[in-house]
Amino acid sequence: MAAQTQFSGGFQNAPVQAAHAFRAAMTVMARPGEIRTLMGTEPPAPLSMAAGTLLLTLCDPETKVYLAGDADTDAVCKWLTFHTGAPIVSAGNADFAVGTWGALGPLNAYRIGTPEYPERSATLIVECDQLEQSGAILSGPGIKDTARLSLPDVPALQYNAMLYPLGCDFFFTCGDKIAALPRSAQIRTEG
Repeated sequence: MAAQTQFSGGFQNAPVQAAHAFRAAMTVMARPGEIRTLMGTEPPAPLSMAAGTLLLTLCDPETKVYLAGDADTDAVCKWLTFHTGAPIVSAGNADFAVGTWGALGPLNAYRIGTPEYPERSATLIVECDQLEQSGAILSGPGIKDTARLSLPDVPALQYNAMLYPLGCDFFFTCGDKIAALPRSAQIRTEG
C-alpha cells in the first residue's frame, strides 16, 4: 500500500497542471493577501492539496526540502522524492520547508540570504487550519492600499519583514487554498 501512495497522487497532466499551479503561486506572491485555489495533486496526509501541488510545482532534484513536524512522514518523503527528486534536508539547509507554524518554528533556523545574495533564503509553506482575508493588515509592493490575511504569528512575521531585503518568504496553505507573504510586505494590526 505504501508503494501505491508513493507513485499515485501526482499531476495527471503535468505540463498543464504545473503551469496553472505555478501561475497561481506567483500571483499570490505578487499580490500578498490574495487567496487562490491550488489543486492538481493528491498528496499523502497530512499535506493539504495546495501544499502538495505547490511542492510538486516548485521542487526538482536541486531543490532541498525540510519536512517539519507531522509532515515528516515516510509516505510524504517517498511521495515527494518520487515525484520531484527533491532531497530531504535539515531546516538550516532547506530551500523550502513545509509544516504547521508550530512545527516550523523558530524562524531563525532557516536561511535568510546574504546582502550579496538575498534570494538564497528559505521559503516556508505553512499549513493552516484556516486561511481568510481577515486579521493582519498588509501593505507594500503588490498591494493597492491595504490587504488583510489571517496570519499565525504577527510579531514573528513583522520581525522577518524588518530584515528586508533579507528574510524568509511564506506561502500559507489550507485545503485547496493558497496565499503568500513575501518578506517585502509590511504587517500591522489594528489599534
